[in-house]
Amino acid sequence: MTGHLEILAILTIAVFCVWLFRRLHLPAILAYLVAGMLVGEHGLAWAQEHVDYEHFAELGIVFLLFTLGLEFSVPKLMAMRHLVFAVGSLQVGISLVLFTVAAMLFGQSFTTAIVIGGIIALSSTAIVIRQLSESGGIKRKSGQLSVAILLFQDIAVVPLLIITPMLAQDTGFTMVWALLVALVKGVLVVGLLFFAGKWLLPRLFNLVAQVRTDELFVLTTLLVTLVASSLTQSFGLSMALGAFLAGMMLGESQYKHQLEADIRPYRDILLGLFFVTVGMKLDVGYLISSPLQIIGVMLAFMAIKVLVIYVLALRAGEHKKDALASGLMLAQMGEFGFVLIALASQVNLLPLDVASLLLGAGVISMAVTPYMVDNARKWAGRFTKDKHKGYDELNELPEQAELENHVIICGFGRIGQTVSRFLKQEKIDFVAIDIDPLRTTKAREAGENVLFGSSSQAELLEAAHLDKARLVVIAFGEDKKSIEITQKVRSLAPNVPILVRTRNDAQLDALKDAGANEVVPESLEGSLMLVSQVLSLTGVPFARIVRHVQKERKNHYNHLHGFFQGEHTDMSPDAIERIEFAHGVLLTENSYAVGKTIESLDFTSRRVDIIVLKRNGIESEQPVGTTVLQEQDTLVLRGKPRRVERAEHFIHEGS
Repeated sequence: MTGHLEILAILTIAVFCVWLFRRLHLPAILAYLVAGMLVGEHGLAWAQEHVDYEHFAELGIVFLLFTLGLEFSVPKLMAMRHLVFAVGSLQVGISLVLFTVAAMLFGQSFTTAIVIGGIIALSSTAIVIRQLSESGGIKRKSGQLSVAILLFQDIAVVPLLIITPMLAQDTGFTMVWALLVALVKGVLVVGLLFFAGKWLLPRLFNLVAQVRTDELFVLTTLLVTLVASSLTQSFGLSMALGAFLAGMMLGESQYKHQLEADIRPYRDILLGLFFVTVGMKLDVGYLISSPLQIIGVMLAFMAIKVLVIYVLALRAGEHKKDALASGLMLAQMGEFGFVLIALASQVNLLPLDVASLLLGAGVISMAVTPYMVDNARKWAGRFTKDKHKGYDELNELPEQAELENHVIICGFGRIGQTVSRFLKQEKIDFVAIDIDPLRTTKAREAGENVLFGSSSQAELLEAAHLDKARLVVIAFGEDKKSIEITQKVRSLAPNVPILVRTRNDAQLDALKDAGANEVVPESLEGSLMLVSQVLSLTGVPFARIVRHVQKERKNHYNHLHGFFQGEHTDMSPDAIERIEFAHGVLLTENSYAVGKTIESLDFTSRRVDIIVLKRNGIESEQPVGTTVLQEQDTLVLRGKPRRVERAEHFIHEGS
């Protein structure tokens, strides 16, 4: 198979695997590993030696470490230093020693055992943080403890990446000498990059930003990342170290989020290729022949990690439930474990069967992680029977007075609190539900009826007396969670009115379909308020302004939907399914629609609206269906981008 066909085969398998795994709500990393298994020499053998995949794949690690550096925050590290250093550092150190000793007992050499210990000691930052963020668990004590441990693990990755190639040296003296030389070189490189990051890079990006060219900003980001990684490589150190330091220097700059957004597409694609190359090394035959051994290794290292984190967290003063829950969340092997496996395999530190065993155990442990994170606190509570429930005592109302005909506010941030103040002025009772423990505690200390937890939990909604509520207000602007909560409320109380706040109209229909009675898009309401002020200052009578505003609200902001796209409009696959565009179509003498009435063209069946007809410089909003279209008319269409494209083709060409 030629190099071109090899790449085509890899891309085809990768696309299918990622699609399938995401449909099953499994991490994309696992999909790339499976794709590599299928196309590698131990699978279908479609990928041979015609293309140097690993050279490109290494850039994925470089960009990953750059973004890790961007997210690395020294102030955040210092704010959590008690947990980071008291629990995180000891977790990595003790786990490394335990797994190294265990590997040596099973016949591995000292250097190989150290690598194995480093691989297993790390957990999956990407999966755990994402799962905690989606479930709201990152606000709980167990979530904060997990984040602190992961923060130190991210720090530990850098020295592990540097040390691993050096462990392949022939003698202990040579390795120690190499480490000392690397330390001196590292100090020099860090000094150079610190100077560049402090004085040169901010000025460079200021100059680039003034040009206001996205392509130049992206090119500069790539250049800085690759120059920094090449600098450390030229000193005999890891490319990833240079990328991490460059990211860390730029992490405090005003361009942090722009840099992360620019580098993400390259990082994700090349990192996917990296995990494909890791999967290529996975011996499928070994996995099939030794499933019990793989499961046994996985259960053993997960149990040890849970125990280590549990004991260390208890010694740091944490409660049993939080300590055990954090251990369960971090029991898996992490994505950087796969990076170390690939690096160790390149320098012949890991035998093929050991690498396959670790890869198999790591893949399975990561696959079960989302389920473990979601249920960690529940399992920990049952196992420990800890009388201290952390924030769980906030799940009941401070006063058990019987509530009736009250309002439930989901989300007690600034918007939710503003709503509550007006309700109190009108002597209307309310119960709020919020995921932030500090905010909940402060509000309850002030005498407010606030419950702690996710508004999608049936137990909390019942504690808020949903069956007797007159209205449910979903006050935060996260559409995905709002839809989930709306569905849950509607399933528990079919008749209670639901009012949802959303940031824009992208998910208006989805929220309506989920059961919301009224949806208030923040951007559109802001537009109406601005229009009201504009019309008022231009002399339009107040009564007419009120009629305009009420008409738009009654028609569900119909006149405000659709906009002309710009250069920076989000055209990602997720966004393009939600947004509505406004698009002008000029009719020529050969256009199919010329001479036909708007009604006969039946745009309604095409799910596209005509919002304006322009003829001879005169605009007609929402023209009547009997209007006959003429040459040089301009129709302004509104609808989803693909529907508008099809409607434009129909106007010119017919069906």
